Amino acid sequence: MLSRRSLIAGLTGALALPLRARARTATDDTGRVLKIPETVARVFPAGPPAAILLYTLAPDLLIGWPRALSPQERALLLPDIGARPETGRITGRGNTANLERVLSFKPDLILDVGSINQTYLSLAERVQEQTGIPYALLDGRFIDLPAAYRKLGALIGRANEGESLAGHAARMLDTVTQRIADIAPERRPRVYYGRGSRGLETGLGGSINVETLELIARNVAAGRQGGLAIVSIEQVLVWNPDVIVTIERDFAASVKSDPAWASVAAVRAGHVHLAPALPFGWVDFPPSANRLIGLWWLAKILYPERFPESIGEIAREFHLRFYHVAPTEAQMNAVLTGR
Repeated sequence: MLSRRSLIAGLTGALALPLRARARTATDDTGRVLKIPETVARVFPAGPPAAILLYTLAPDLLIGWPRALSPQERALLLPDIGARPETGRITGRGNTANLERVLSFKPDLILDVGSINQTYLSLAERVQEQTGIPYALLDGRFIDLPAAYRKLGALIGRANEGESLAGHAARMLDTVTQRIADIAPERRPRVYYGRGSRGLETGLGGSINVETLELIARNVAAGRQGGLAIVSIEQVLVWNPDVIVTIERDFAASVKSDPAWASVAAVRAGHVHLAPALPFGWVDFPPSANRLIGLWWLAKILYPERFPESIGEIAREFHLRFYHVAPTEAQMNAVLTGR
């Protein structure tokens, strides 16, 4: 006869086998091999780019948002998903999710989308080791968005859906870049990207914040490499951009009558453009799949003769496919005008 201890050990082993059998392995963009549950039902986004990418592909798996969404943002998304709780964030400025909070949501997977440098790799390994939850890090570069969809689809068991959105993303990228391919880089508009209430924060060359801009135009701040930086009005005057793009409504309204900016070519010509910001920024706030429609918007304001399509129609189609909701005409007009 089996002893009680042997019987319990045997039952424990038998119960554990199916769990191990249901596990599978997958590789993220750092080359790390992760043990992923066969069925992924709950995903914790490490930051806003991951939350948006996951929402577009598999909204039902999104546990919550790094910050609670506003009513204006939620109105353009699936109501039950947009209303999901604030989880805090693991990465980026103002990280607010400690490991106890992460564990309290009982995720099957932690997802980060962005830089895959050593800093973020170390963070992923540390969080995974301390929580026991697989932590996948995907490359967030804009031109690699189709690949990110395929990789995410494989990670969460939604390969077909990932392939579908990868195809749509690739077609949008290809359409825009091919239409202006014959315009030499030196002939493309010189653009300044202004952030902050005074418009004096900008993205330097190679910054993730200006990836879409640098793909189709010349970033006047590209002489310096880096991320976001504060510059002086004197520096902007030296650059003298042809076009100013901003995400700041107050700056867009005030710059046209501000004497300090009056001599800038973009201001004199009336080429100051406020980028749409709902439900997520169209340029970089945050830098995720939302930049796809922003790329088309940028291309249309920079090369209107090559992009005759209605941006409202393009945006409505994008919203339906990626945000899973068809906005009304009134909602779309409000998004495009910033009102």
